[in-house]
Amino acid sequence: MKTPIGIMQLIADEHVLLGASFGTLTKVIASLDGVDAVQKINQVKRIPVISDLIDDYFDGDVEAINAIAVRQPGAPFSQAAWKAMRKIKAGKVLSYADLADRSGSPAAVRAAGSACAKNAIVLVVPCHRVVKTGGALGDYAYGVSKKEWLLRHEGAL
Repeated sequence: MKTPIGIMQLIADEHVLLGASFGTLTKVIASLDGVDAVQKINQVKRIPVISDLIDDYFDGDVEAINAIAVRQPGAPFSQAAWKAMRKIKAGKVLSYADLADRSGSPAAVRAAGSACAKNAIVLVVPCHRVVKTGGALGDYAYGVSKKEWLLRHEGAL
Protein backbone atom coordinates (compact mmCIF):
# COMPACT_ATOMS: atom_id res chain seq x y z
CA MET A 1 0.00 0.00 0.00
CA LYS A 2 1.41 3.41 -0.97
CA THR A 3 1.58 5.99 1.83
CA PRO A 4 3.13 9.47 2.04
CA ILE A 5 6.13 7.96 3.87
CA GLY A 6 6.68 4.83 1.80
CA ILE A 7 5.24 1.48 0.83
CA MET A 8 3.48 -0.29 3.67
CA GLN A 9 3.22 -4.09 3.61
CA LEU A 10 0.00 -5.42 5.19
CA ILE A 11 -1.16 -8.93 6.05
CA ALA A 12 -4.65 -9.59 7.34
CA ASP A 13 -6.97 -12.46 8.12
CA GLU A 14 -10.35 -11.14 6.97
CA HIS A 15 -10.71 -7.85 8.90
CA VAL A 16 -7.97 -8.52 11.49
CA LEU A 17 -4.58 -6.98 10.77
CA LEU A 18 -1.77 -9.46 11.50
CA GLY A 19 1.19 -7.48 10.24
CA ALA A 20 2.05 -4.02 8.95
CA SER A 21 5.53 -2.85 8.05
CA PHE A 22 7.46 -0.30 6.04
CA GLY A 23 9.97 -3.13 5.49
CA THR A 24 9.81 -6.23 3.34
CA LEU A 25 6.91 -8.62 2.99
CA THR A 26 9.27 -11.44 4.03
CA LYS A 27 9.85 -9.68 7.35
CA VAL A 28 6.10 -9.28 7.92
CA ILE A 29 5.52 -12.97 7.21
CA ALA A 30 8.32 -13.89 9.64
CA SER A 31 6.54 -11.94 12.40
CA LEU A 32 3.31 -13.92 12.09
CA ASP A 33 2.05 -16.42 14.64
CA GLY A 34 2.84 -20.02 13.65
CA VAL A 35 -0.82 -20.73 12.81
CA ASP A 36 -1.07 -17.63 10.61
CA ALA A 37 2.35 -18.15 8.98
CA VAL A 38 1.31 -21.45 7.40
CA GLN A 39 -1.86 -20.03 5.83
CA LYS A 40 -1.92 -19.29 2.10
CA ILE A 41 -1.19 -15.63 1.52
CA ASN A 42 -2.90 -14.03 -1.46
CA GLN A 43 -1.39 -10.86 -2.84
CA VAL A 44 -3.98 -8.10 -3.36
CA LYS A 45 -3.85 -4.38 -4.07
CA ARG A 46 -6.12 -3.47 -1.15
CA ILE A 47 -7.53 -5.12 1.94
CA PRO A 48 -11.22 -4.21 2.39
CA VAL A 49 -11.87 -1.89 5.34
CA ILE A 50 -8.25 -1.93 6.60
CA SER A 51 -6.78 -0.16 3.55
CA ASP A 52 -9.61 2.39 3.62
CA LEU A 53 -9.02 3.17 7.30
CA ILE A 54 -5.27 3.57 6.74
CA ASP A 55 -6.01 5.89 3.79
CA ASP A 56 -8.34 7.88 6.06
CA TYR A 57 -5.52 8.19 8.62
CA PHE A 58 -3.09 9.58 6.05
CA ASP A 59 -5.85 11.86 4.68
CA GLY A 60 -6.11 13.51 8.12
CA ASP A 61 -8.52 11.39 10.18
CA VAL A 62 -5.78 10.28 12.58
CA GLU A 63 -8.28 8.38 14.76
CA ALA A 64 -9.41 6.13 11.85
CA ILE A 65 -6.82 3.43 12.58
CA ASN A 66 -8.38 2.87 16.03
CA ALA A 67 -11.16 0.90 14.30
CA ILE A 68 -8.73 -1.73 12.96
CA ALA A 69 -8.68 -5.02 14.88
CA VAL A 70 -5.19 -6.50 15.35
CA ARG A 71 -3.56 -9.73 16.45
CA GLN A 72 0.13 -10.56 16.87
CA PRO A 73 2.09 -13.16 18.82
CA GLY A 74 4.09 -12.14 21.86
CA ALA A 75 4.82 -12.67 25.52
CA PRO A 76 2.33 -11.42 28.14
CA PHE A 77 4.28 -8.20 28.85
CA SER A 78 4.51 -7.39 25.12
CA GLN A 79 0.77 -8.01 24.75
CA ALA A 80 0.11 -5.62 27.66
CA ALA A 81 2.46 -3.02 26.16
CA TRP A 82 0.81 -3.23 22.73
CA LYS A 83 -2.61 -2.87 24.34
CA ALA A 84 -1.35 0.20 26.25
CA MET A 85 0.11 1.68 23.03
CA ARG A 86 -3.29 1.44 21.36
CA LYS A 87 -4.69 3.62 24.15
CA ILE A 88 -2.25 6.49 23.45
CA LYS A 89 -4.36 9.06 21.66
CA ALA A 90 -3.16 10.54 18.37
CA GLY A 91 -1.38 13.81 19.07
CA LYS A 92 -0.02 12.53 22.38
CA VAL A 93 3.17 10.70 23.32
CA LEU A 94 4.12 8.48 26.22
CA SER A 95 7.57 7.76 27.65
CA TYR A 96 9.01 4.26 27.74
CA ALA A 97 8.83 4.47 31.55
CA ASP A 98 5.14 5.40 31.45
CA LEU A 99 4.50 2.59 28.95
CA ALA A 100 6.15 0.12 31.35
CA ASP A 101 3.94 1.41 34.16
CA ARG A 102 0.75 1.19 32.06
CA SER A 103 1.76 -2.33 31.04
CA GLY A 104 1.82 -3.48 34.65
CA SER A 105 5.55 -3.50 35.36
CA PRO A 106 6.88 -0.02 36.26
CA ALA A 107 10.49 -1.25 36.45
CA ALA A 108 10.37 -2.91 33.02
CA VAL A 109 11.45 0.12 30.99
CA ARG A 110 13.81 -1.92 28.79
CA ALA A 111 11.07 -4.48 28.18
CA ALA A 112 8.79 -1.62 27.09
CA GLY A 113 11.44 -0.60 24.57
CA SER A 114 11.70 -4.21 23.40
CA ALA A 115 7.91 -4.39 22.95
CA CYS A 116 8.14 -1.33 20.70
CA ALA A 117 10.98 -2.93 18.71
CA LYS A 118 9.09 -6.24 18.35
CA ASN A 119 5.79 -4.61 17.34
CA ALA A 120 4.81 -6.22 14.03
CA ILE A 121 1.84 -3.91 13.35
CA VAL A 122 3.40 -0.52 12.69
CA LEU A 123 1.16 2.55 12.79
CA VAL A 124 -1.98 0.74 14.00
CA VAL A 125 -0.20 -0.37 17.19
CA PRO A 126 1.36 3.09 17.50
CA CYS A 127 4.85 2.45 18.86
CA HIS A 128 5.82 5.72 17.15
CA ARG A 129 3.97 7.51 19.99
CA VAL A 130 6.46 6.19 22.57
CA VAL A 131 9.41 8.51 23.24
CA LYS A 132 12.27 8.87 25.70
CA THR A 133 11.72 10.49 29.08
CA GLY A 134 12.21 14.20 28.48
CA GLY A 135 10.64 14.06 25.03
CA ALA A 136 13.53 13.00 22.76
CA LEU A 137 12.11 10.86 19.97
CA GLY A 138 14.26 7.78 20.54
CA ASP A 139 14.65 5.04 17.99
CA TYR A 140 12.23 3.80 15.34
CA ALA A 141 12.71 0.65 13.27
CA TYR A 142 11.97 2.51 10.03
CA GLY A 143 14.05 5.60 10.79
CA VAL A 144 13.51 8.57 13.06
CA SER A 145 12.39 10.70 10.09
CA LYS A 146 9.30 8.48 9.64
CA LYS A 147 8.56 8.62 13.38
CA GLU A 148 8.88 12.41 13.30
CA TRP A 149 6.60 12.62 10.20
CA LEU A 150 3.92 10.51 11.90
CA LEU A 151 4.05 12.55 15.12
CA ARG A 152 3.82 15.81 13.14
CA HIS A 153 0.91 14.41 11.10
CA GLU A 154 -0.90 13.60 14.35
CA GLY A 155 -0.14 17.00 15.89
CA ALA A 156 2.19 15.75 18.63
CA LEU A 157 5.12 17.88 17.36
